[in-house]
Amino acid sequence: MSKDLVVIGLIALAGILIGGVYTTWKTAKGMAILLALFALMAGGGALAWHLSS
Repeated sequence: MSKDLVVIGLIALAGILIGGVYTTWKTAKGMAILLALFALMAGGGALAWHLSS
């Protein structure tokens, strides 16, 4: 699998998770915070994967 495809996939996953945060914020703040943490981990993983050689 190409390095670029993994980075794009992780960024897409982070975007989907951020959408979940936006959707669940008013009804379930605990779940929204958990989704935000997962989104940060996916975004950080994408950045780390992109910067690794």
